[in-house]
Amino acid sequence: MTFVMAGGGTGGHVVPSIAVARELVSAGHQAVFVGTRSGAEAVLVPRAGFRIEWIEIGGLQRVGLKKAAATLWRLPFSIVRSARILSRHSAAAVFSMGGYAAAPVMLAAIALRIPIVVMEPNAAPGLVTRRLAGFVRKALVSWPETAKWFPSDRVELTGLPVRNEFFQIPEKEPGDVLTVLITGGSRGAAALNRAARECWPLIRERRLPVRLVLQCGPAQHEELAAEFRRQEIDGDVVAFIEDMPGAYAAADIVVSRAGAGAVAEIAAAGRAAILVPFPYATDDHQRRNAEELAKLGGARLLPERELSGERLYQVLADLARKPGELRAMARSARRAARPGAAAVAARHLLEQAVKR
Repeated sequence: MTFVMAGGGTGGHVVPSIAVARELVSAGHQAVFVGTRSGAEAVLVPRAGFRIEWIEIGGLQRVGLKKAAATLWRLPFSIVRSARILSRHSAAAVFSMGGYAAAPVMLAAIALRIPIVVMEPNAAPGLVTRRLAGFVRKALVSWPETAKWFPSDRVELTGLPVRNEFFQIPEKEPGDVLTVLITGGSRGAAALNRAARECWPLIRERRLPVRLVLQCGPAQHEELAAEFRRQEIDGDVVAFIEDMPGAYAAADIVVSRAGAGAVAEIAAAGRAAILVPFPYATDDHQRRNAEELAKLGGARLLPERELSGERLYQVLADLARKPGELRAMARSARRAARPGAAAVAARHLLEQAVKR
């Protein structure tokens, strides 16, 4: 059987879909992706060895009137194109991670009565998933809060696919010197970089016993690395971390954005977190993700409007004085982890295909 993987634009949409596609292939089936040439899927999918079919579609939210109008004009053509792709591959079922690139494929699948399995990793679903929630055969979510958007008999709490290496990270007892990993993703986050830089002199002057590791992205690396050396504090500033599971294993505290993938990795690794949601994320979904982990006791939520070197220092200094709280946060974070999400998604796709 052939399964069609819909949804793209960002790595957060594409990487979990690739994990599910690999599960399907290992079970003896085929997976074909549908996406745009401008999204992350254009690079990630061919690199992973999967076939991808192209459609032309853009977003509707926070894109301006001109781009939104262009998206609406293209939508009927993209639906027809998606229907032809589904028919040509005799699609047994569609897997969707949501996002604007998924909309034409999901609408075509609904018209052709092809079952859809959706994975929604954020606490608040995106526009496409919200609008089409009633048509999905199965909704796989990461947070109990998300279940309210879907028919109650079609929801399962599965989490998001995360590499097994994160689940294998052992518990870490806080020592006299805490290792703090600050990461804004592979490209870095300007707000986190700024706050980190502002707190370095405070750490040196007040002798806070921490070791800092900052993944700052390539754009600011040279400047930040030079400044870090001048401050003469323990740690490192790197453009990109190849071995992220290893970085998490060494960390006592992770300071991060609150995208679904980042939060899922923090939970799988079982690490205390300080989450700084990106305030311009669609539907403010990063704030909602951070709130969910914070409610479980696994993280502290630090809004970007409050973020400064002094504020970051205060939170780190407070946690450094409370090893018991750090241990409790790490264990609470790990309780939110759900291994095997990709295998569960593949199983549901196969079940829906058979039912059809």
